Amino acid sequence: MRRSIDDEPIGLNGVPPGADDATPVSWAVAICDDYDDAEPRVVLTVEDIGNPGAGLVAHLSAEQTRRLRGALHDALREVGENTGR
Repeated sequence: MRRSIDDEPIGLNGVPPGADDATPVSWAVAICDDYDDAEPRVVLTVEDIGNPGAGLVAHLSAEQTRRLRGALHDALREVGENTGR
């Protein structure tokens, strides 16, 4: 089973001024259980816009996904943003 959850292209308009080394990227989140152990995992893909299939793909366990979620939550709180959805 594979199921797309969400995706977002972040073009040049999403790159902050002064971030000269930033590359326009897209990210996508999906779930998949097409592994030998049949365990469902969260699949996070990040790739350069205009270069599909050449990005990085992380196959995250539930524990790794919760840790990433916590890190994003903490980063939002640190910059004074609302941490809710």
